[in-house]
Amino acid sequence: MADSESIEEAAVIGNTDITTTESENNIVNTMVERGTSLLKKMEISVAEAEKRTGKNTVNMQETYTVYLIETRPAETVPEGGTPVTPDTLWRRYSEFELLRTYLLVTYPYIIVPPLPEKRAEFVWHKMSADNLDPDFVERRRVGLENFLLRVASHPILSNDKIFFLFLTEEKGWREAVLETGFQDKVDSRLKSLNATFRVKNPDKRFTELKQYSDELNTVISNLLRVRAKVADRLYGVYKVHGNYGRVF
Repeated sequence: MADSESIEEAAVIGNTDITTTESENNIVNTMVERGTSLLKKMEISVAEAEKRTGKNTVNMQETYTVYLIETRPAETVPEGGTPVTPDTLWRRYSEFELLRTYLLVTYPYIIVPPLPEKRAEFVWHKMSADNLDPDFVERRRVGLENFLLRVASHPILSNDKIFFLFLTEEKGWREAVLETGFQDKVDSRLKSLNATFRVKNPDKRFTELKQYSDELNTVISNLLRVRAKVADRLYGVYKVHGNYGRVF
């Protein structure tokens, strides 16, 4: 156990209004030293997905998928010992989206890892008419786990309190995010962005860089569009040959 001075120098995440014994035994009170990623202190996984039915914000019945997040201290289990039972909670994809938006706004100088696609974008992904197809859900589960692992391996993002609460507190997390006021930062950023368009004499270097970025975006978008068409065509050939195989 570190002394009081070293404790003050550490970044304490989670609830601190508990006893010393609880602090040592509770994963919610994991202490991460500055510059150390959370992944070195905690094992994180998205273990499974589950389909549920409930009412949405407009009181209409809907079917959606939730994902089970498991966390446990990254401690070596002695030979013959019993592994620590992981803490678990369920999250919807929309909550992952909210977390990433918060990280993007709060840390604009950091490249936040991407999330997997929300819905199947191409023909070869569309195994059914909705997004509840087991293969698609499994791909998304793996993508969500990779997202959490990449964030947890970052020395700055992993020490964010909201991210830690996302992993450990199932109830009240959304309210905690909104209380940070990150949406106000989004609004102020949009205002400052609008102000840049009103600059009468913009720096030529930035103008050229923006023009290059726009052209690059157009080229990459066209390339991805062509790739999607080729992939759709190949998938069609694959299906035709699959039918031939069943016939012969």
